[in-house]
Amino acid sequence: MKVLLLKDAKEDDCGQDPYIRELGLYGLEATLIPVLSFEFLSLPSFSEKLSHPEDYGGLIFTSPRAVEAAELCLDQNNKTEVWERSLKEKWNAKSVYVVGNATASLVSKIGLDTEGETCGNAEKLAEYICSSEEVKGIS
Repeated sequence: MKVLLLKDAKEDDCGQDPYIRELGLYGLEATLIPVLSFEFLSLPSFSEKLSHPEDYGGLIFTSPRAVEAAELCLDQNNKTEVWERSLKEKWNAKSVYVVGNATASLVSKIGLDTEGETCGNAEKLAEYICSSEEVKGIS
């Protein structure tokens, strides 16, 4: 049987989309069609904000796309050196929250320590953040 997958292609360690591989194991012939396109709209503004950790109490990465945006900001504006030299350490002195393990893994690749990845969704992460001691001290 033929199956249409309407999603963005992702390669696993074997160089194949895991959905196509798994469906193939069950005798299904999957065709992948990416149906969405994506464009970052506010990279200059985000880049400027990443350069000033002293103005913020922390970071919240809600998706792998958010991490991709941070990476683009660092790459496009030649900020990798200043990130490694000082900005990363300043952001790590603050809370860096993430939704999910996939996002946590990507955030760790840019050198940030994360928390909240086991919450699993935005609502539970918000509850986790609001119950943290640092946030309680603000109110």
